[in-house]
Amino acid sequence: MIVITTPTGRIGRQVLDALLDGEQPVRVIARDPSRLSARARERADVVPGSHGDRDVVMEAFAGADSVFWLVPPDSRTDSVEGHYLNWTRPACEAITRHGVKRVVAVSTLGTGIEKNAGHLTASVAKDELIKSTGVSFRALRAAAFMENLLGQVEAIRNQGTFFLPSVADRVLATIATRDIAATAARLLLDDSWSGQDGVPLVSPDRISPDDMARIMSEVLERPVRCQHVPLDAYKESALGHGASEAWAQGLVDMAAAQIDGAYDAEHHSAQPSPTGFRQWCEEVLRPAVLA
Repeated sequence: MIVITTPTGRIGRQVLDALLDGEQPVRVIARDPSRLSARARERADVVPGSHGDRDVVMEAFAGADSVFWLVPPDSRTDSVEGHYLNWTRPACEAITRHGVKRVVAVSTLGTGIEKNAGHLTASVAKDELIKSTGVSFRALRAAAFMENLLGQVEAIRNQGTFFLPSVADRVLATIATRDIAATAARLLLDDSWSGQDGVPLVSPDRISPDDMARIMSEVLERPVRCQHVPLDAYKESALGHGASEAWAQGLVDMAAAQIDGAYDAEHHSAQPSPTGFRQWCEEVLRPAVLA
């Protein structure tokens, strides 16, 4: 039995789609089962509720061999690391209680991020908590999601601009969520691995935000530019959109770590994933902008 968390989320949905036609039975934890596809409701065992709830994960992990784990965001939290850890503790108890064999979790790329790197630090702390159970574990150490740009489709369409705190001419490691999901599905279906390790996930590109703007301009056939957002303005924007002080500061600390080169070492050494930024723009961004 494979258990999938966040089955209606951007990554979890793609993991689930990759597993539904396989021979392994699949169980999902869904806060709102009505958001699942008809195919998922027909073929997967559905446990309703939040995977941050102890009773829910205790029920869902019974008989599970493998678990896909992803902590959903909570921009209102008063502690970023506390959010990641509090959400994961009940799962760790259920992993131990039910003898789950393998866990695959979405984590983050980066070195030197064990402290003072906001959401990156919190994700590493979550990994360490899962590892403390002794379960065989793979952390999907993902670079910045290309899909984050989908939150700026209106600005790209109407203003020809997207906004990033990253320095415009500095290389930024990115990854398409389809490649995270494909790696997760492969590991969940493979019962031969053991031990605890990380899997760096980066695209084949070595491009800066300025390069991203050039590629977007070519694919969309309209001028697009990247507007650098100073970190103080980045924080004010997050606060203006309803984020807590802790969440907004976590975003700033994460961006500062990225700017300071947290991704660089693994970006150079990692085996690249298949999807390049141009392909992603053609297949994902362009349809979203033209919709």
